Amino acid sequence: MNLLALDTSTEFLSLALQVDTRTFTHSEQAGNAVSELVLPRIQALLASANIKLNDLDGIAFGAGPGAFTGVRIACGVAQGLGFGANIPVVGVNTLMALAAASGEDSVIACLDARMGEIYHAVFEKINGEWIEQSATKVCKPEAAPVFGRRAVGVGGGWAVYGEILSKIYAENLVKTMPEITPTAEAILQFAQPIFADGKAKPASEAAPIYIRNRVALTSSEREAGQRL
Repeated sequence: MNLLALDTSTEFLSLALQVDTRTFTHSEQAGNAVSELVLPRIQALLASANIKLNDLDGIAFGAGPGAFTGVRIACGVAQGLGFGANIPVVGVNTLMALAAASGEDSVIACLDARMGEIYHAVFEKINGEWIEQSATKVCKPEAAPVFGRRAVGVGGGWAVYGEILSKIYAENLVKTMPEITPTAEAILQFAQPIFADGKAKPASEAAPIYIRNRVALTSSEREAGQRL
C-alpha cells in the first residue's frame, strides 16, 4: 500500500510516505512559509521514492486541533490532491498523533491554542491501542482537566504554560516533553488500518477538527500580536 501523510498543525511541516514496506520522511520548521513549501516538498518526497501522485492509495492528514491556518492548509492539500487523483483521505486527531510521537504510553497532550488557551487531551496506550481518557478540548490552562494517574506532559503547550500545568498535575507528572510535535509518521500509523479496512473517506469529505468557535481576531487583538 502506498500512503502519503502530512501535518502542518504547528510551525513544523511534517511529511511521511509509505511505499510498500519502505517509509520516506521529511520535516522542517516552515513557520508562515508552509503554504509555499508543502506542495514542492510533497513532490520531492514522491520523486525520492520514484512514484507519482496517481500511485498513491490514500492520503492522511493532521486534521487538528492546531494552528487554524495550518490545519486548513493540511486539509486543503489532502482534499485537493485526493480529489484531483481520485484518492481517498483520512483525517487524524493531531493531539493523538502528538501522543504517539512521544514514545510514551500515558500522555497529557497539550498544544498552545493562542489567546491564553490550550488544546488538551489525555491518552493512554492500552494493549497496543490509544485510548482517549480525557476528551480533546480547548480551555484555559488553569482549567485543564485533572488526570489521576501518572503521565508525561507532551507538546508545545507545556513550553508556554508548564508552570500552571505542572501545579495541576503535581506528583502525577512524570516529566515534560515540550519539544515534541505531531508527526506525519504518527499520523500514518493511525491511518494505515483505516485505509486497510476500506473506511477512508472520499476527498470531498475531508474536514478539519475545529474545537474553537472563533476563526478570526478583532483588529485590536491583531494589533496586540494575538494569533489563532
